[in-house]
Amino acid sequence: MHPSLNEFVGAVVRLCVWLVLLTAVFVPLERYFGERHAPRPRRERWHDIVYYVISSLVPVVVLGVPTALLAVAAQHLVPSWLIAAVQSLPGLVRLALVFVVGEIGFYWGHRLSHEIPWLWRFHAVHHSTEQLYFLANTRTHPVDMVVTRLFGLVPLYLLGLAGPDAGAAAPVLLLIVGLVWGFFIHSNLRWRLGPLEWLVSTPAFHHWHHSRNDHINRNYASTLPVLDRIFGTHYLPRHWPAEYGTDTPQADSMSGQLLDPLLPARSPASQPK
Repeated sequence: MHPSLNEFVGAVVRLCVWLVLLTAVFVPLERYFGERHAPRPRRERWHDIVYYVISSLVPVVVLGVPTALLAVAAQHLVPSWLIAAVQSLPGLVRLALVFVVGEIGFYWGHRLSHEIPWLWRFHAVHHSTEQLYFLANTRTHPVDMVVTRLFGLVPLYLLGLAGPDAGAAAPVLLLIVGLVWGFFIHSNLRWRLGPLEWLVSTPAFHHWHHSRNDHINRNYASTLPVLDRIFGTHYLPRHWPAEYGTDTPQADSMSGQLLDPLLPARSPASQPK
């Protein structure tokens, strides 16, 4: 068997295992601590599983080329003194910098996906779900996912925090932590975590980002709500949103949801309101 086929099969097996584990963890928790919903239509459940697979496999394939180009560009653009300065920092300090810089990049990539109409056409797919639960995390158009991740990765390479000399482990860890935390903040868990909500994003924090219209342009941070406080987009009252979703029309079919944002807009692209 060809090595690349071996890797693909291994990736698919890992996806299946992770899906089983995620289901085993979140389904009982959401049943006992979540809001009661009518059962999702079978077609929607299948869509969510397909999006889960796409969101897990596409970055590995699509991000490989731009990441390699970033690594080459970093070798020529990043001053040697900056790389040396970064490398001289303690490992935990470098890891913290990777996390903070990456999160700032993700914040702005996410925010611009709301504010730029062309990007919103792709990001609206993620906001189309009207019932938040853990798999809503991966209901994302591949273009939207790649753009947001590049916003987080590019600053790391330009600042010497990633690249041939800095290693690739920290950026990979950043993406993994963000992905895992994403399942938690999208989950249907009606938990309030008190003072911890000042430090990390929670389901309550992110649910308001998915509320229909009123506060959809708030709470962009994936893990650090302090970024929304700094940039003036924080919103976290004591109650929960009344409804979720977006008024931006979405195709019923999976193919339509993936292809429509790539086609010329029939009318000016709507933005979240």
